[in-house]
Amino acid sequence: MVEYFPFLLTCRDAQVNPPGNWRTWLFQGGRGAGKTRAGAEWVRWRAISGAGRIALVAPTLHDAREVMIHGESGLINVEPETRWRPVYHASRRMLEFVNGARAYVFSAEDPDSLRGPQFDAAWCDEAAAWRYGQATWDMLQMGLRLGTDPRALVTTTPRPTALMRRLHAAPDTVVTLSTTRENAGNLAPGFLRAMEAAYGGTRLGRQELEGRMVEDPEGALFLRSRIDEARISIVPALWDVVVAVDPPATSGETADACGIVAAGRAGNDAYVLGDASARGLRPLDWAGRAVALVRRTGAREVIAEANQGGEMVRQVLETAGCPVPVRLVNARLSKRARALPVATLYEQGRVHHAGQLGELEDEMCTFGADGFTGSPDRVDALVWAVWALMMDEAVLGVRQL
Repeated sequence: MVEYFPFLLTCRDAQVNPPGNWRTWLFQGGRGAGKTRAGAEWVRWRAISGAGRIALVAPTLHDAREVMIHGESGLINVEPETRWRPVYHASRRMLEFVNGARAYVFSAEDPDSLRGPQFDAAWCDEAAAWRYGQATWDMLQMGLRLGTDPRALVTTTPRPTALMRRLHAAPDTVVTLSTTRENAGNLAPGFLRAMEAAYGGTRLGRQELEGRMVEDPEGALFLRSRIDEARISIVPALWDVVVAVDPPATSGETADACGIVAAGRAGNDAYVLGDASARGLRPLDWAGRAVALVRRTGAREVIAEANQGGEMVRQVLETAGCPVPVRLVNARLSKRARALPVATLYEQGRVHHAGQLGELEDEMCTFGADGFTGSPDRVDALVWAVWALMMDEAVLGVRQL
């Protein structure tokens, strides 16, 4: 066995196929904990053991190709014998092993692509970051029906999404855990020290380094459970769409992020369509991202906070080619006070996220909690967008929220 799987000589217990009659193996770990290597070795073992059709599911097709297949710990590179390495047929999104077994690539951005195919096994990578997590998982489960023992491996750094909670609660799931520190020997010198110095003891560190699923902290204005309950995969016909921009006061690597969020309205509900927020951008760069989001969503207007630039904010957006009017708004209330009415709409189930918006949701679910630091730029942009769509200006003018 070791001759064909030298990985068994150096792997950790958490990286090895667990014993028992399970259907789903959830390998939950920190960044760089060896999850991809474990997934690739498991798929290789299943292919050699007779699994003829295998599903490879990633957040995007690009992730599947660059990490699961061609990555340093991906399926091609973990094969110790060069002559036995599988061949990837890009036009068919299919990896072919020398014994004829085939692994097919799927994206969690398109759950319906899993409607129809059937498999002996499935490797699901970074499932906590899947855009349409539950829908993708449901479609996969219905196709996991070949052979005598169809099983799935889920490798992911955890986040408390509905799918992750569901996997943990399932009676046929077995969970293994691994921290970043446990794989220190395979990481760049100084990486672990730098990460622990920056994030040790923080919520982000517990999630990203220790591989622990951290639930909503006490005092957070937005609850992940409410976001998950209202999440949708199909957006209804919208009669209004806006893009909100919260520009940073400065530019460069140390500057706050520029919050850029698109939202629309149908009936009495709001729909959050996209988050193009980014950090460390020059003005024309963040303006370009905002304009791209306007074009993608068909927004009728840009709502831009002018506290940190005044009329110059409008000029930058217009220089970047903004095709719709730009309305400048000024913040008068505190960030928390501005966010409270929007948080109430979330509590009422009247704001829906179109798929997963991971970084925005992570910021939302820590904003307002004890120990929250930094500038909630994504949340600020979200609040401006939802206010513009949902609130009555007679109650509190959106120009001076």
